[in-house]
Amino acid sequence: MGRWKRRDGFGKIDLYTRGSLHSLIWAMILCEGMLSVTRPVRHSDAPATLIGATVLAAIAQGVCAAPLVSRALDAYLGRRPIDRRLLVPAAALMVLNTTGLLALGGYAGTGGFPELQLALGASVLPFLTSFVLVVPVWLSGVCFAALAGAVSGGTLLAGASGTFALGTFLGVGFGSTLIATTSRLSAWTLGVMLKLREAQDVETRLAVAEERLRFGRDMHDVLGRNLAVIALKSELAVELAQRGKAAAVDQMTEVQRIARASQQEVRDVVRGYREVDLRTEIAGAQGVLEAAGIGCAVEDGDPHPGEHLPAPVRSALGWVVREAATNVLRHGDPRRCSIRLRADGDTVRLVVENDGVPPDTAVPPGHGSGLAGLRERLGALDGLLEAGPTGDGRFRLTATVPLSSSREGAAPLVEERR
Repeated sequence: MGRWKRRDGFGKIDLYTRGSLHSLIWAMILCEGMLSVTRPVRHSDAPATLIGATVLAAIAQGVCAAPLVSRALDAYLGRRPIDRRLLVPAAALMVLNTTGLLALGGYAGTGGFPELQLALGASVLPFLTSFVLVVPVWLSGVCFAALAGAVSGGTLLAGASGTFALGTFLGVGFGSTLIATTSRLSAWTLGVMLKLREAQDVETRLAVAEERLRFGRDMHDVLGRNLAVIALKSELAVELAQRGKAAAVDQMTEVQRIARASQQEVRDVVRGYREVDLRTEIAGAQGVLEAAGIGCAVEDGDPHPGEHLPAPVRSALGWVVREAATNVLRHGDPRRCSIRLRADGDTVRLVVENDGVPPDTAVPPGHGSGLAGLRERLGALDGLLEAGPTGDGRFRLTATVPLSSSREGAAPLVEERR
């Protein structure tokens, strides 16, 4: 049992179950050994060699049954198969032990040795503890009946009365049924706990996988826009350098600044401390788009956009603005872009629209992993995301979030972001 040193709930129940079955086996062995040397047996004509051999057979049966029950339990749980040939020596020791008790009963007389029934029941139980775990229930029932009949028949051969034989049959049958129920129920309970622990392990692995997906999505959202800006400014710097203009140095300086800022943002994401602010993202998107030669108009009368919104909504919409700005830079040849933020009653709607979408675009731009990640974020707030070309050379992204649901789900979302 050295491999079961884990201190979780399953490890404790496993240790308790195995310990209980081992204790039950050795309790039966001790009981039988004590009954084999009682006064009726000692004062009978039974040879001391027979008495000693019977006691030694009982001890040998315990030595054989103790490790066998652990293997049988592992086989029941499906951990490793068991070689059923191991049951043969255990059965042989049981038969030897039972035969010795019947011989002692013949010498002492069943009338003067009433404890024989209890001793016979104790002699078969150590083997049955393992046997019931490796064979079907119906087969174990048939074997119990046959074993009870054989033991009761042995008492008749030892000179017992019919009443004594019938009592032995009922006692052995009841004891076998009781031990079978106890062993099976203990193993079944342990199997349920094992399935529960496996389910918890699966849940843990799924949580890890989900966190990896979230981290990858955040990395995409953080770096997507900045890398697009770096690419544009690098191309612009190359053109300016080829023309011999000093402005190329300014562009490369800006590229250096954005690269360093991106590096810090990646560190913040890795540490889990980064929070997206809607106002900052709108201002950043406007500045980046205008630096790329794209006019960007923010249609919101509030000088601090979204400040009245719940924190989870601001964070989710901030990611929407970031992804939308990235898509505007990457796709088509836009000249103008507008960002509209409106709160109507219990719903807030963010619309980002740009022109310059090629009319023959086969796949609507922006339908990659970025928008899939945004849908997951908004879905946590019961929000919706719609994105696609409008048919007039424009592309529109609309995010809608109900404020009532976002307030109820604020705590879980903040917890997730942290």
